[in-house]
Amino acid sequence: MRYMAAIVLCMALGASGNSLAAEEHALLSSPLTDVRNHQLQAVTVTYAPGQSSAPHRHGGDAFVYVLSGHIRSQVGSDAVRTYGPGDSWFEPMGAHHVVSGNASTIEPATMLVVFVAAPGAMLTVWDSANAPSQPMARPPSR
Repeated sequence: MRYMAAIVLCMALGASGNSLAAEEHALLSSPLTDVRNHQLQAVTVTYAPGQSSAPHRHGGDAFVYVLSGHIRSQVGSDAVRTYGPGDSWFEPMGAHHVVSGNASTIEPATMLVVFVAAPGAMLTVWDSANAPSQPMARPPSR
């Protein structure tokens, strides 16, 4: 019965297999002192082994830092790259994030994502109806 409920939930979300939403934890949300109408928002994103996200864009600039594991990523027409612990990259607001996922099929991978965006901005906008239906976690205000 639980197995059937999980299948129905996946179908309702329009997700399948490894495209289910990654585990996200909001860490921080704070206004910026010298940038009007923008705030810093930090979250961690953990992909299970073999898990990936659907193509998407972000509603703010994003700095991404790999905490553990290995992340496969492609932004726009750049080549697909694999990033390991300590590696980082920048995604300008609106850039098309074509590939994002765990490069390993046996170990989880976690990254820190720091956004600079307008308050209330949709931090992740999925390309299609087949993507996870929930928005990225909103960090608590501090």
